[in-house]
Amino acid sequence: MPPLLEVTDLTVHFQRRTGFFGAHREIVQAVSGVSLAIGRRETLGLVGESGCGKTTLARAVLRLEEKTSGTVTFDGRDLYALPPAELRRMRRRLQIVFQDPYSSLNPRMTIGAAVREGLVIHKLAAGAAADRRVRELLEEVGLTADAADKYPHEFSGGQRQRAGIARALAVEPELLVCDEPVSALDVSVQAQVLNLLMDLQARRGLSYLFISHDLAVVRHVAPRVAVMYLGRIVEEGPAEELYARPRHPYTQALLSAVPVPDPVTRRPRIILPGEPPSPVNPPSGCPFHPRCQHPGKDAACREVRPELVERGSAGAGQRAACHKGEPSAVSRQPSAGTR
Repeated sequence: MPPLLEVTDLTVHFQRRTGFFGAHREIVQAVSGVSLAIGRRETLGLVGESGCGKTTLARAVLRLEEKTSGTVTFDGRDLYALPPAELRRMRRRLQIVFQDPYSSLNPRMTIGAAVREGLVIHKLAAGAAADRRVRELLEEVGLTADAADKYPHEFSGGQRQRAGIARALAVEPELLVCDEPVSALDVSVQAQVLNLLMDLQARRGLSYLFISHDLAVVRHVAPRVAVMYLGRIVEEGPAEELYARPRHPYTQALLSAVPVPDPVTRRPRIILPGEPPSPVNPPSGCPFHPRCQHPGKDAACREVRPELVERGSAGAGQRAACHKGEPSAVSRQPSAGTR
């Protein structure tokens, strides 16, 4: 079965003016040649540190940002080739849940009006039928029906995020882009919202592009994970394989920083030197090589950009953009009592 969403060599560059009166122009390479696919009822986790291009990629997939090159195909149709009227109808099938549940809701609109808006725009319901549908959606995400008459400031962060999810579900989407949907919430509330998203996927058959910088969260919700660095996918594969045997040094460093839920257990930490390179002037060769701690790093890493190719066991589906691509045990928890 073909994937529901297929992204091929997607590139998004921005132009920035600098210098006196903006006389100089710089190109910000936010996303560079990203390819990924999401099947029906599947969740792909996308992880990486802040500024690596995750949100820009998500917005380009939804055509909220215009691409520089590449293709985005949804259910066999190129989103960037659709005329405005068809794109408007297609937007019903792709929705987004934003990171900040307060700023993503209009403070002048009641929760009910925010959820109802999509129903009205896409002519899915009107009048009493729309009111009834709003109440059903709010109850489906764990809010009471009387929440429709309240404003965003009257709710907690978790309740506002539930309202944002209800608004996204109102138009009956097939794919939800979840852009750091729990990063602004308390830990206990995070678990509730994650469980809600998983229940909704089971009931509605949704597909998710789940974006996060928290690998522990991604491991909980996504059976397949892609790791992004400086606008590129550097590793991708089944979550269990990637977490147990990471092939890219950047993935190994990220996993070494995940807390171990045991006070007497520690895992070796990989401390990356320096800061991520600027997307205005990315390094030649492997974009990670200035910070790479791999003992086998050589001239090829500095001069030749590695391709995202299969690594590890044949048929495992794990790919890494690394000339070395050796597995690491940093993600494995040492036995209890080690220090």
